[in-house]
Amino acid sequence: MKARRHAKILELIKAYDIDTQEGLLQYLREAGFDVTQATVSRDIKELRLVKSLTRDGRYKYATGHDNARDMSAKFYSLFSDSVVGVESAQNLVVVHTMNGMAQAVCAAMDTLRFPEFVGTLAGEDTIFIVCRTAEIAEAQQYELRKLIGGS
Repeated sequence: MKARRHAKILELIKAYDIDTQEGLLQYLREAGFDVTQATVSRDIKELRLVKSLTRDGRYKYATGHDNARDMSAKFYSLFSDSVVGVESAQNLVVVHTMNGMAQAVCAAMDTLRFPEFVGTLAGEDTIFIVCRTAEIAEAQQYELRKLIGGS
């Protein structure tokens, strides 16, 4: 039942601009699923749905994969506008952003799933990126610096 419900949720968010749990709950009930708001909330977490900005400036539920297509161009713009410096230390890349922008930049970066990154962690103005080796971190530092016009 859960797998069918998850499949239906993915179908619904592709077909409709659903922006609230209540809206998703209503569509599921209309499709014959007897669910509660708590179940819908858990499903959203399990499916890792995110709110994505639509062309008309509203938000809707989307999968991270759908979001990744639109995120690429947005990431590069956000990165170049928000990042003030990039450094590497051993297998880490440290990205310094304007205050309050680290989490947004990091979320965009995570959505793009850079294969060179093992993981990321963001604070208010700093992002730590873990790479597998020091060589990869140094190469990524160079590539990320190019995005902000540095060398």
